[in-house]
Amino acid sequence: MAPAILVVEDDEDAREAMVALLQMKGYRAVSAGNGREALDYLEEAPAPDLIILDLWMPVMDGWHFRSEQIKNPRLAHIPVIVVTALSDRADVDANEVIIKPVDVDRLLSTVDHYCRRGPTP
Repeated sequence: MAPAILVVEDDEDAREAMVALLQMKGYRAVSAGNGREALDYLEEAPAPDLIILDLWMPVMDGWHFRSEQIKNPRLAHIPVIVVTALSDRADVDANEVIIKPVDVDRLLSTVDHYCRRGPTP
């Protein structure tokens, strides 16, 4: 079965574009509009293989989401790629940080790495 990815991004256009791109590359991608929605989804759904996370979001930002994720033993192991406009990465607890505007090739190669797949054509 294809790896599952949760995209957590408050910008609807960016979120939809990222989900469409990942689905086009063969991933099972779902999305949430903020950290609270993501945690609610994760309470009900099987744990994804990867989370792509924005930091600056309403309701629950990416930092708060990460602190909640890490506290949950069922979710703590899931790798996180932060995609943000923030240029200072020092205070972000994530496996990778990609600065917006997103370099699509870098995003896909990073996703492939964490989902243990080779590059897609």
